[in-house]
Amino acid sequence: MGKDNIHSRRAARQCVLEALFAYHFSKNDTIDQLLINNPGLKKNYDFIKSLFDFVLKNMKWTEDIIKSNLDNWEIDRVAQIDKILLKMGICEIYFIDNIPPKVTISEMVEIAKIYSTDESPVFINGILDAVFKNYIKENKNRH
Repeated sequence: MGKDNIHSRRAARQCVLEALFAYHFSKNDTIDQLLINNPGLKKNYDFIKSLFDFVLKNMKWTEDIIKSNLDNWEIDRVAQIDKILLKMGICEIYFIDNIPPKVTISEMVEIAKIYSTDESPVFINGILDAVFKNYIKENKNRH
């Protein structure tokens, strides 16, 4: 995968983040509007739409996974941006097979560096790493 592809995927993830953030406040599906405003993202439309839909359909489940990985911390204290990035990461790990989970985790960490607090990248890395380890355990038990 070339550097351009990584950057276009990051732009795609940032688009999903913006759409989910807007959705949190307005409950409107803004993904198509964001794509109209950013025609360069069209080639990643399927990825963007599926990640957006996975997060929306699995809000409660991803929230429960986040809660189960928070040590001495309340979910309500987690910044909204961080919550969305965690939900996106969890959905990528569980539902999007063609992206290595390590890439997903590092992408969510990099996006957190841009959009969130100084503590967020380490926090997101820790939670998603724990989620990934759990995912591996769950999948070993299935085989």
